[in-house]
Amino acid sequence: MRIIKFTHACVRLELGGRVLVIDPGVWSEPAALDGADAVLVTHEHADHVDVDRLAGLDVPVYAPAEASIPGLETTGVASGDEFTAAGFTVRAVGGRHALIYGGQPDCANLGYLVDEAVYHPGDSLHVPEQPVETLLVPAHGSWMKLDEAIDFVKAIKPRLAFPIHDAQINDRGLGSVNGWLDQETDGYRYLAPGEAIG
Repeated sequence: MRIIKFTHACVRLELGGRVLVIDPGVWSEPAALDGADAVLVTHEHADHVDVDRLAGLDVPVYAPAEASIPGLETTGVASGDEFTAAGFTVRAVGGRHALIYGGQPDCANLGYLVDEAVYHPGDSLHVPEQPVETLLVPAHGSWMKLDEAIDFVKAIKPRLAFPIHDAQINDRGLGSVNGWLDQETDGYRYLAPGEAIG
């Protein structure tokens, strides 16, 4: 199986001419969907599902049955379901998005174990019961700490682990961090390089 990493949480799996794409969000490259036979969406957030691109793709899109994704026709999936997408065997696991702060957001999130080998957890750190050969581990998010990502890999014990959910480790990430600190604390202000206060 060939695994191609695209920006953020988007991953393309290729095997025998079949193409399965997971979480093509608004930050991922359009080329990730070239020749796609099916798409898996872990949850409804835009960094994991680009509705405009997927709506015109004319391939099956699988997403949590509880997800609210206006403008996109999906096949609803529940935790524990096993199905075939683009010729790959997929098992849905988990169920909820990791909490960011104060219980928000709370939306459905499914991880997908593909061909009992590759595991994409979406925005969660759910440890499946099945062994995992290749883990796609979230590297950063406003809902996690690095030690949680490390513990996640240690709990699963995959043969290989690759980072996903990493597009915010740049200027976008800084904007997110600043936004949360500004909203949740008193007296916060970002100082840009070279900027002084007082």
